Amino acid sequence: MNRPAAVPAFARPTFVAEAQEEFEALVARHPGLEFVDAVVVDLCGALRGKRLPVGEAHKLFESGLQLPHSIYLMDARGEMTNPFGRGFGDGDPDGTAWPLPDTIRAAWGDGAPRAQMFLTLRDDAGEPDPAEPISALERVLDSYRDAKLTPVCALELEFYLIDRARADGGAPQPPLDPRTGSRESTASVYGVDDLDRFQAFLSSLAQAAEQDGVPVSATSKEYAPGQFEANLKHQANARHAADHAVLLRQIVKAAARANGFDATFMAKPYTDCAGSGLHIHLSVLDASGRNLFDNGTVEGSEALRHAIGGLQAAMPESMALFAPSVNSYRRFQPDMFAPVNRRWGVNNRSAGIRIPAGPADARRVEHRVAGADANAYLALAAVLAGVQHGLEKRLDPGPPAVGNVSRDPDLSLPFTIDDALQHLEKASILPRYFGDETLALYRETKRIEAQRIRRAIPPVEYEWYL
Repeated sequence: MNRPAAVPAFARPTFVAEAQEEFEALVARHPGLEFVDAVVVDLCGALRGKRLPVGEAHKLFESGLQLPHSIYLMDARGEMTNPFGRGFGDGDPDGTAWPLPDTIRAAWGDGAPRAQMFLTLRDDAGEPDPAEPISALERVLDSYRDAKLTPVCALELEFYLIDRARADGGAPQPPLDPRTGSRESTASVYGVDDLDRFQAFLSSLAQAAEQDGVPVSATSKEYAPGQFEANLKHQANARHAADHAVLLRQIVKAAARANGFDATFMAKPYTDCAGSGLHIHLSVLDASGRNLFDNGTVEGSEALRHAIGGLQAAMPESMALFAPSVNSYRRFQPDMFAPVNRRWGVNNRSAGIRIPAGPADARRVEHRVAGADANAYLALAAVLAGVQHGLEKRLDPGPPAVGNVSRDPDLSLPFTIDDALQHLEKASILPRYFGDETLALYRETKRIEAQRIRRAIPPVEYEWYL
């Protein structure tokens, strides 16, 4: 006798019908699809989930997908952290995950043709898991919707192409020049010849972006051997902007593999070279669609100054979200295009909060603090929370920076993961937007990760002290 399908403890969310329509349209356009990757994004920004035959995908829309709530609470290696006993300690219970609209796409890359969709994991009452990064961002966006404001966002990601062969001790090394076979060794920032030499990779990335619906607007050579940056187009839906950043990481790695390289978004893979950042561009529209930051001047409006003041106020408690690992803090060095203080400036890359040049109606903030290793949803949520806090409190950011301010460290900022987690524990701004439980789970997961990595003795200690 056939047993009836399991029925979730709560009704199917209304948005699932829209997701199902999108999936059926995708299958009609791509009849050769064989599998579906149903995934969530964990606290580290990694994709985790299950791969189903396309013929079984209907189950995702009818009864959801059972996944353990601990799936969000992994360290960077994908091992359970069991924060506050969640995981091993509570029997590792499942929730029901449901497909999200506007996340369903045909995935680019090697292997059997497959689709991919993002899921949201719910408990028996239908509430999102408190550790779910997408839902954390949505809660922050709820505060904007309540205020009848719309953030317009675009994210930029820096990354390194690296040789698939590692140097001594597992260290990365720059890729080989596809033309000459010699190893890359010069910074060559904005070098067009570098774009020509790595055009095969860039073409693969463009193909992947088109197929996956990732709106890449430009790529450029950055300030180190093998380092590049990809810019994403502005979105009036901030969650989609973060979705695109997560997908960009995926397709960059796939395009690199397709061309014989690896790619890394590690914040600081080389001691003496620039780190890789996640730069967040942001403006805010009022109910009539007017850019609050535009007053016709290069410096921007009073509202822009208040937003910057909020970003400054929230930065110490947000650093653990912007810089999530032990390695992340190696990035904050003088003259390395990573901020070491809370200064702001007009058209000044040495400041962590920059007002880019350009048309007045596009006046915006460029927040340059987060590393490329940050979770895009959580980093963007922290920036949005800081902006709204500043707008509400009408905070004064002080005068703009003039000249190079990257050599003036702000000792009120945490520059180790331990100090950053302590600042997050004492946070007074972020809890209002994120919720206490979300921040506590993130904090404990990252504390355990940092504790684990310190148990390993690095090769340099043997070299110095053996």
